[in-house]
Amino acid sequence: MSETQEKVFERDDKNYLPVFNRYKIVLEHGEGAYVYDINGKKYVDFLAGIAVNVLGHAYPPLVDAVSKQATKLIHVSNLYYTEPQANAAEKLVKLSGLDRAFFANSGAEANEGAIKIARKFAHSIDAEKSQIITAWDSFHGRTLATLTATGQPKYHKGFEPLPGAFDYVKYNDIADLESKISDKTCAVMLETIQGEGGVYTPKGDYLKKVRELCDKHGALLILDEIQCGIGRSGKFFAYEKYGVKPDIVTLAKGLAGGVPIGAFIVTEKVAQAFHAGDHGTTFGGNPLACAAANVVLDTIPNEKFLSHVEEVGAYFKGKLIDLQKKYSAQISEVRGEGLILGLQLSNSKLKGVEIVNECMKRGAIINCTVGTVLRFVPPLIIDTAQVDEVINILDEVLEVSK
Repeated sequence: MSETQEKVFERDDKNYLPVFNRYKIVLEHGEGAYVYDINGKKYVDFLAGIAVNVLGHAYPPLVDAVSKQATKLIHVSNLYYTEPQANAAEKLVKLSGLDRAFFANSGAEANEGAIKIARKFAHSIDAEKSQIITAWDSFHGRTLATLTATGQPKYHKGFEPLPGAFDYVKYNDIADLESKISDKTCAVMLETIQGEGGVYTPKGDYLKKVRELCDKHGALLILDEIQCGIGRSGKFFAYEKYGVKPDIVTLAKGLAGGVPIGAFIVTEKVAQAFHAGDHGTTFGGNPLACAAANVVLDTIPNEKFLSHVEEVGAYFKGKLIDLQKKYSAQISEVRGEGLILGLQLSNSKLKGVEIVNECMKRGAIINCTVGTVLRFVPPLIIDTAQVDEVINILDEVLEVSK
């Protein structure tokens, strides 16, 4: 018999580095869009491991692929070729319209690699072409370089001195970018859809104008799709919705359906900046992770699957807008695309984290980001009945918080 959740809390609090504000449940197993805690309580999961479990929990083909691969090879290092990695790289290249892929272990590593190759490429043109421009309220990772790329000063405090030559602009403000970009700009790095910053989508032809400015100044366009990629927007890559093509795109989170992996994909022109020894990883792209990634890459790009994401996403967004109308004093805006959606709180008596806790008590797992935005990034396999389940719980909680 499993130990009590209190015992798990006690041991974890004693031994684990205190960097997470954990919710007081111990999750034990899952199936589809549901997870169960150590006491057997069932929750509909609309966070999906923070946009990771795109095929839900215990998805049979994914479980089967990982199990079979584990009986063959888990790890051999990148000194050798493996078929799962070759397959996954080929699929990403075809899907992205770019030319070469590299596998890492996380989103931060993918973004770190993108920054490195962009700097190396720019250095081959001009040793002083080093500026990287990112957006305020962005989030790109926790390493020192990606932390600096993240346009949220609260994440910078206490880690100075930070790497140099990073500057920030307002997202969706092309005039601000135009005032800061120059021929010394190495790259502009943006999330196609801002996730951690509050679920903000690009307005109008903003991304097209960013692409034009990058071309004008010989700067690379890096699009971070770690959270909004892998079908979450209703397209496999969110940039497909906005008519642009980056020089570099980064992925992680949902790429292997829950197994740790990251990737950056680049054009051939950019790829030529790297040579043997310029970058590397011990675990990145190992056979186990790539076996899982191949299941995702064989499933999500299917037209029927992506249409499902768009349809259920539109249904969900419509239901959130209905809530906004009903609780107009508490909700000011609904944002997002597909199944990356945000509900902006305004004058709710309950704070965002309190709403999250109240929903959890009623059997729904959601998330609050930047303190005032309820964020929904559920498994991409959810159906309208599960949307209704969450909407009904939210309705109950918002009614109480009037």
